[in-house]
Amino acid sequence: MAKNLVIVESPAKARTIEKFLNKDFKVKSSFGHIRDLPKKGLNIDIEHNFEPKYEISTDKKKIVKELKEAAKGSEVWLASDEDREGEAIAWHLTQALKLDPKSTKRIVFHEITKPAIERAISNPRTVDLKLVEAQQARRILDRLVGYELSPVLWKKVQGGLSAGRVQSVAVRLVVERERDIKSFEAESSFKVIGEFEADKQKFNAELSTRLGDKESTISWLNSLNDSKYKIIKLEKKPSTRNPSAPFTTSTLQQEASRRLGFSVRQTMTVAQRLYESGHITYMRTDSTILSDIALSAAESMIKKSYGADYYKKRQYKTKQQSAQEAHEAIRPTDFNKRSAGADSNQERLYDLIWRRTVASQMSSSSFERTEATIEISNKPEVFLAKGEILKFEGFMKAYGGTKDDVILPGLISGQSLDVLGITATETFSRPPARYSEATLVRKLEELGIGRPSTYAPTISTIQTRGYVEKTDLEGKEREINELKLINGEVKETKTQAITGADKSKLIPTGVAEVVTDFLVKYFPSIVDYDFTAKVEADFDNIAEGKQTWEQMIASFYKDFHPLVIQSEEVSRSEVSKARELGSDPKSGEMIYARFGRYGPMLLKGATEDTEKKPLFAPMPSGKTLETVTLEDALEMFKLPRLVGKTEDGQEIKANIGRFGPYIQIDKTFVSIKPIDPNVITLEEALDLYQKKLEKDAAKNIQEFSKSGIKILNGPYGPYITDGKKNARIAKEIDPAKITESEAKKLLSKAPAKSRRFKRKKATTK
Repeated sequence: MAKNLVIVESPAKARTIEKFLNKDFKVKSSFGHIRDLPKKGLNIDIEHNFEPKYEISTDKKKIVKELKEAAKGSEVWLASDEDREGEAIAWHLTQALKLDPKSTKRIVFHEITKPAIERAISNPRTVDLKLVEAQQARRILDRLVGYELSPVLWKKVQGGLSAGRVQSVAVRLVVERERDIKSFEAESSFKVIGEFEADKQKFNAELSTRLGDKESTISWLNSLNDSKYKIIKLEKKPSTRNPSAPFTTSTLQQEASRRLGFSVRQTMTVAQRLYESGHITYMRTDSTILSDIALSAAESMIKKSYGADYYKKRQYKTKQQSAQEAHEAIRPTDFNKRSAGADSNQERLYDLIWRRTVASQMSSSSFERTEATIEISNKPEVFLAKGEILKFEGFMKAYGGTKDDVILPGLISGQSLDVLGITATETFSRPPARYSEATLVRKLEELGIGRPSTYAPTISTIQTRGYVEKTDLEGKEREINELKLINGEVKETKTQAITGADKSKLIPTGVAEVVTDFLVKYFPSIVDYDFTAKVEADFDNIAEGKQTWEQMIASFYKDFHPLVIQSEEVSRSEVSKARELGSDPKSGEMIYARFGRYGPMLLKGATEDTEKKPLFAPMPSGKTLETVTLEDALEMFKLPRLVGKTEDGQEIKANIGRFGPYIQIDKTFVSIKPIDPNVITLEEALDLYQKKLEKDAAKNIQEFSKSGIKILNGPYGPYITDGKKNARIAKEIDPAKITESEAKKLLSKAPAKSRRFKRKKATTK
């Protein structure tokens, strides 16, 4: 048995580390956290200082048993990641393995290389309980918010929703940005470009100001017929461009999105693999600092590969003063290793990290910029011509960047110019840009909300929970006016341009708007930007020993819990944001647009009217609570629409349901997406119905009418079902030959279907 047992949280990390240690060391993995708060129930003793009730996860009991066996007679070294989460994993290991956290050896390293591991082994410490308490405070606070607030959303909005300290703020940001965009009114103006000639060389210059409407722009252009043009000022000055700092977690996520098209989660997954393989340093950090060893290695590589002129030592200041997650920027562990990674994505991300880190220690790029100011003899406005010539690539040699020279002809101050034509093109002011995953990360970081380890799971959660959708925007066609002054005459042309098109933008759903408005009104502290940032500062204070976690949680809970109690009095109709659209011309009943259990919908009649039940209709496609009109609603209340009948006389009805437009024949439902149920023809309906019957026939293998048991073809192969339970069929069994008794026997051994969402009853201690 090995004298020393090293425990890490990842099998890949274990394999890499074991290569660097001698036979006296055995490295094993805990496969992440081995203890946590149970998924069911609050499991926090509110009355006794918010004491958490941890348990060993069911899927980790075997691993804990194996680790206990391996630890017998061995010195245990806890080598989980160096951030708070890693510290918590180490502490939970001491509890599960019955080790003393005050004496068990704890080692940390920022990179998985032989020198780093050997240094860590030579300088062990013990578990930092203050870091553990900071992580525990985050875990408990988030459990309190989720456990007490989520059931409120189930009751007041719809089932299956969740709320969270960081995720709810992220959703609010997306919702408010979308509303800013919708309320934005674009203003048009004209950008004017003059084409000039000097010494038979053509160049362009832009008017120093934008012009107003079309009529005034035409008038302005016509007034130029007698104008003369002269250079009244010519400036040539050097300029420089400096490299950016090495990557932090958030800047890596942003740049990988911009340059590689990676999602935030994809970036972190790929970076994790590179770290565990020993290619890069730890990838969860808000520090931009490079170690002395890294600085020295970068200097040597740059001078050797590019020359001494390209090297400049730089150390960057970290924006987050606490920088608690790690103590160095993300960088390669070996600057001489130009390429690394087990697949193309790893290779691409490694290349980006390598180039960014190397560029951060290189000289500035230098340019010569020229600006010519061109006077219009009879106008106060001037034209500006700008040129730029790259003189020295500097860091751009490694990182890339704009290298195209914009060269102006040899101009002289006081020189007269010939004008070849002047073009005024209509432009429109742009609304605020929608968030992408990367820009949302940047905004959260700017506000001090969350930490490097929270960004990827937060953005993933708000999408999987249905608050936000990542989508491509097609844009809309807009008419653009272009006015050209040529040979003393203004000619007008119109072109069509697509505006608003974009890729992979975050769009809030209807439920996101309802939930955000509800939380802002009744739980303002949870979605307040300053409050959420303050909570992060409180976690930092706990990690630094300036505050106890019990005090911090108690202070939060005494303000939070009363809000949960008060929210019980809020009516569902108030939360639903009911908006009056107008009266039905036939019945006189009021029609409302409101949010229901399954999303936005339409309602005719008052819900308080006990004598007559209100009528409900789905929201028209492409409409929202704010944009739907009475005319839209009246069309929807015409549904279901009788399209016609089948050959055997069954009625075909068209309608819209939770999952979109459909037709119904007896008990058979057929999706008709993207056809509008108000316009679908009988021929189209019959064709879709026939295809549905053919698909169902291919799906059904056997059916036992007495028991209701069916044998069906599913996406993962044939299976048996009675509507309540499903049973898989082994590959060697022919599903067409299974008898009814055999089917019943297989079903009896199958597990019952689990409910997708289980409501939890909130405790109010």
